[in-house]
Amino acid sequence: MLRTIFMIGLFAIGGLFLLKITFGILGVFFGLLIGLLKAAVFIALVGAVLYLIIRVVSPGTAQRLRERWSGSGM
Repeated sequence: MLRTIFMIGLFAIGGLFLLKITFGILGVFFGLLIGLLKAAVFIALVGAVLYLIIRVVSPGTAQRLRERWSGSGM
């Protein structure tokens, strides 16, 4: 009886330890994912602002950029 109680406690502590390790690794993974997502959004916003400035200042250059990256000037 006492052995069974100790084994259940040991398995519970082992399970909690494995859950902590698993969610710790996943936490790092999700942290990296969120960081990369923030960087991508920042780069997209900077690119959009630069494109808007180029489009206002030099529409011909903006059209050449659009043709180069999208394939058509529509």
